[in-house]
Amino acid sequence: MATMRLYGSVSGLETALLVLLAGFQQCVLVHTDTLLPPEVSQHNGTLYGVCKVRPSSSLPDGLPKIYGQVLLKQDHPQGKLQVLLGFSGFPTEDSSESRAVHIHQYGDLSRGCDSTGGHYNPYGVNHPNHPGDFGNFVPQQGKISALIEADATLFGGLSVFGRTVVIHERIDDLGRGGDAGSLLHGNAGRRLACCVIGIASSSRWDIQYKRYGRQLRRN
Repeated sequence: MATMRLYGSVSGLETALLVLLAGFQQCVLVHTDTLLPPEVSQHNGTLYGVCKVRPSSSLPDGLPKIYGQVLLKQDHPQGKLQVLLGFSGFPTEDSSESRAVHIHQYGDLSRGCDSTGGHYNPYGVNHPNHPGDFGNFVPQQGKISALIEADATLFGGLSVFGRTVVIHERIDDLGRGGDAGSLLHGNAGRRLACCVIGIASSSRWDIQYKRYGRQLRRN
């Protein structure tokens, strides 16, 4: 009789443990699902982003009107972010002048590109060590085409989805300008054009990479 009571007590403990374990697993699954959008499983662990570039609505007269797109791809949370840049509208007569491109903090275009905040700087470090400091690009015949890798991410709490890519008027001094502005934004000048980064399917990346990416990587 005592043995039966002991057996019944152990069975109850085991049942309670199984219930707790099942609840924990369910919490983990729910928590994981909130961190990873469904597109991750749809694209076999890869996330894609797209950003349609338009001139700033607050752009002063006389500055070039830039159009284009930014495409992003990251194969897994620890993978390197790949970025395809394609812009047009730069003056052909001063094509040797470099233009800076950065990710900015806010996806707010209520005042054109001027309401996108400063550089996206989640670690509180000086420029040019922000994850979205893409660097400088020289237009060729009024266009910029480039394939780069960046330290930003599309995954998790530091994802750049909903933030803004900004194309600037001037060259980025890469933090060597010797003043406070240099360590904030590289003294890259006014914001010519911008776009908000959104989740995308794989199709646009596949098309553009097939058309331009391999050639750009060779260059």
